[in-house]
Amino acid sequence: MFASELHAEQHRHATRRWFLKDCGVGLGAIALNALLAEPGRAAEQAPADPTAPKKPHFAPKAKRVIYLFMGGAPSHLELFDNKPQLAKFNGTLPPPELLKGYRAAFINPNSKLLGPKFKFNKVGRNGTELSELLPHLAGVVDDIALVKGMATDAFNHAPAQIMALSGSQQFGRPSMGAWVTYGLGSESKDLPGFVVFSSGDKGPSGGNACWGAGFLPTAHAGTVFRSGSDPVLFLGNPAGVDARMQKDSLDAIKELNRKRLGVMGDPEIAARISAYEMAGRMQASAPELMDLSKETKETLELYGAEPGKPSFANNCLLARRLVERGVRFVELFHEAWDHHGGLVGGLKAQCKKTDQASAALVKDLKQRGLLDDTLVIWGGEFGRTPMVQGGDDGRDHHPNGYTVWMAGGGVKPGLVMGATDELGFNAVEDRVHVHDLNATVLHLLGLDHEKLTFRSQGRDFRLTDVHGHVVEKMLA
Repeated sequence: MFASELHAEQHRHATRRWFLKDCGVGLGAIALNALLAEPGRAAEQAPADPTAPKKPHFAPKAKRVIYLFMGGAPSHLELFDNKPQLAKFNGTLPPPELLKGYRAAFINPNSKLLGPKFKFNKVGRNGTELSELLPHLAGVVDDIALVKGMATDAFNHAPAQIMALSGSQQFGRPSMGAWVTYGLGSESKDLPGFVVFSSGDKGPSGGNACWGAGFLPTAHAGTVFRSGSDPVLFLGNPAGVDARMQKDSLDAIKELNRKRLGVMGDPEIAARISAYEMAGRMQASAPELMDLSKETKETLELYGAEPGKPSFANNCLLARRLVERGVRFVELFHEAWDHHGGLVGGLKAQCKKTDQASAALVKDLKQRGLLDDTLVIWGGEFGRTPMVQGGDDGRDHHPNGYTVWMAGGGVKPGLVMGATDELGFNAVEDRVHVHDLNATVLHLLGLDHEKLTFRSQGRDFRLTDVHGHVVEKMLA
């Protein structure tokens, strides 16, 4: 008898005892699955919200962050770092020893020095020097900390931007905002925990990597808002879809996703469920958020904001409205500072667009009692060269020394920390690498940068990679 015929004969003589004995587990599993599929059981197994609030490692000074990222890199030499010696040696070649091992992005490093193009004034209680281009920032200078010894590793825009915001020049790492919401979650139920706006002539050179989640769950990626009346694309229902149809569709999708989550255990499915639920809530919350007409005339004038007209000023006011509603991390990009030429006109134009609103944000948060636990950061990806580019009206990329300012959230107000050399070339006093800045930001939020880790591809990663130190001098 062939094997196939023997197999068939055995099946024809299978007994009831064999069926109950060998198939009992199968029948039991079927019954158990049926029980687990009951509505009450499904509710019990609903996935936890990945952006729910979490406890920090220790008591925080800041609860939320607003990052005003000046993409393209504003010139520290015209705005924050007054260098009389650079003016004195305008038109001469830099000292040869200064250029050893130095690599510029576009110019020949041995190009003539370019003196500062604008005057500096002493302002505030401590006589802090600020450019004449920043009259509004001068009005809040006693509330901010100037960090004048910044340095980074990258000298081109995209890698420097993603390094500043993800701790690496390589694409694919989680952004700072993603790390913060991963570590702390969000206090807002009706808006994303991490929101992004963009103004200026274009988006950031680093693209989505500046707010991406990398290998973290995608629920922690930034959500891009637009400044107009329709803040998020495709948030509204298409023609012919009413509220009842939408609810039925979302309920069905949610149930299918939950069943799949039970089978696969993939956290990305939980993130998808959370995203659908958030989108539904945002249909009501986002339009209300974006309606600046509800702000007082005095507040609109403070920022220079105009309802319905997208601008950096509008974005700053929206940032304040977002943190009031519990959003954890707000990132505002203004990519317009890359002045290889047209330095004078370009700086005048961009400071006119950003100075008033940046200062207004600090002032507004303070008068509402929000500045104490809201950290505001202003800065770009690097600075500009003391050497000239573009005739006599431009500067190249420069990673060795530049300035950022911070306010609120446990930062020491009125602080001026760090210094570059007499030509503004190298950070020589209290040098702060971007890893140090990021470690300090996490510390202010109550997070230990060495303990905030995520395992990917066989090793633990963190925002500061294997570097970074908390800058104690910044802390109030």
